[in-house]
Amino acid sequence: MSPRRSPLPSPSEPSGGHILLRFPHPEPPRPTRRKILPVFLPFAGCPQRCIFCDQAAQTGQTPQPLEDIHARLEAQLAELPATADPPELAFYGGTFTALPAPWPRRFVALAGHHLASGRLSRIRCSTRPDAVDPAQLAELKALGLSLVELGVQSFDDAALLASRRGYGGATVLAACAAVREAGLGLGIQLMPGLPGHTPEAFRADVAQAAALRPELARLYPCLVLEGTPLAALWRAGGYAPWELEATVDALALALLELWAAGVPTARMGLAEQEGLAILAGPRHPALGQLARGRALLRHVAAQLTALPEPAPSSKMILNLPRRLQGEALGQKNALAPEYAALGLALRLWDEPDLALCAE
Repeated sequence: MSPRRSPLPSPSEPSGGHILLRFPHPEPPRPTRRKILPVFLPFAGCPQRCIFCDQAAQTGQTPQPLEDIHARLEAQLAELPATADPPELAFYGGTFTALPAPWPRRFVALAGHHLASGRLSRIRCSTRPDAVDPAQLAELKALGLSLVELGVQSFDDAALLASRRGYGGATVLAACAAVREAGLGLGIQLMPGLPGHTPEAFRADVAQAAALRPELARLYPCLVLEGTPLAALWRAGGYAPWELEATVDALALALLELWAAGVPTARMGLAEQEGLAILAGPRHPALGQLARGRALLRHVAAQLTALPEPAPSSKMILNLPRRLQGEALGQKNALAPEYAALGLALRLWDEPDLALCAE
């Protein structure tokens, strides 16, 4: 159950005072959200075990023969009704484009058959940057694939080397270009806090991702999972995960830069599953909310500095849409003192935008 909040005062008039500046939430409009029909392929097609990865625990699925997964998907798709809001099929886990032939083509062809019938709206897959082949992408697009999410993790050569990813930043950029040239949507996954990763490198990663303007971005701070090579490195003192507060600040800055480039973020942090043993790292059940709240606070502070100096007797108020109360104030109203430190009183209103007011 979420904590009870002390209600903020509502404006006594529509403006809640003299409006000095009215502005929208910095997040760009999200595309229409559709239900996702996931197909998990843990470790399938992966060339090696990544230092941080335990896909079976992360997805709650154990590796299974591809023939069994295909048969189960075929039966599942046959039972889907044709609706006005069909789901999107997503192949998660593993390295989809590195599955042994002919499995990538078989999976997409099966799903593509149901696009025209109205049972599915889109097909997406996730893969590694070093498993992208232009000819294969063209074939999969012709069969119905719409979007490829690349597990970039970082564009930084040092972080990629220390994390044993097996490729460098140049390979990542080439893969992004190949996805785009195939006419497919591009998704980028970043993992701040990898071994050898610095806050400065993560800021450069975000800047590069924003410049590429992918259709979506995912931000997964690195965690130490039991049973991974990273766990052994951490126990030996060879790896120190990022602290939670520093991670939230880094994610907030990342959100603002991605949003300014028109890039929506799909998720922040791992979805915790039964059996997912997290030993260390910036873990929080509401990590996304923490980062979004911190990002909004920074955005409001930036808007405040753009205002002319108010009269000394003026009381500064931030009119806040009701729908943003939880995000803006954070858990247990943790961010309320920081708005007060900016000299702002908070007041709820029913308008869609935020507004800085003098009273």
